[in-house]
Amino acid sequence: MVVSIIDSLLRGVMVGLASSITVGPVAVLCIQRTLSKNRRSGFISGLGVACADTLMAIIAYFFYAILQSQIERYSQMLTLVGGILVVVVGVTIFFKNPVPQIRKNRAGNFSMWKDFSSMFGFTIANFVVIVPYLLVFFAMFGIGMAGGEEANSSVSLLSSVAIIAGFLCGAVLWWFALTALINLFRLRFRPRHMLTINRIAGIVIGLLGAYTIISTFVEVM
Repeated sequence: MVVSIIDSLLRGVMVGLASSITVGPVAVLCIQRTLSKNRRSGFISGLGVACADTLMAIIAYFFYAILQSQIERYSQMLTLVGGILVVVVGVTIFFKNPVPQIRKNRAGNFSMWKDFSSMFGFTIANFVVIVPYLLVFFAMFGIGMAGGEEANSSVSLLSSVAIIAGFLCGAVLWWFALTALINLFRLRFRPRHMLTINRIAGIVIGLLGAYTIISTFVEVM
């Protein structure tokens, strides 16, 4: 029981990290606030993103559980498609130039609550895009729900809670690490450095997708 819950927690952390490591508009705004104000503002903004992502992860997990039998039936095909999509996302991030967006964004004189709520609302607005994206990561990391009687047991419930808790921890860990890194080089940081962050994030995500594709073919063989 304990091993199962820990495994679910770690898988949730991996999904939370993997789904957060993208340097899109949301991340650019958080970084912008870290640079223009302070690390606390950037982290609180990231916390708003993490909470919104977790809310959508709960919804995605619910639909994932409903479709579990179909997902298991076509698991290899879905994993392969998911890996390809992740590679595409990685390549897109690698070649994306966030500098114009950083120069366009100007952090306002917001309170901590406004930093949190504005990013929470901004992230929720991308619901239609993010939920399918999370479904792909759930499938990639082999997250599922037990069937039969076990599905109604306390073990299954605790595992589900552990997955969502792990997701939140993974997302918060990413924003904590990112804002800490940006703040560390704050005085020497330039918008063009975001290109390097994009390259690294794109490579990491692309390698994750490539590993998924390769592991799928290995299982088939």
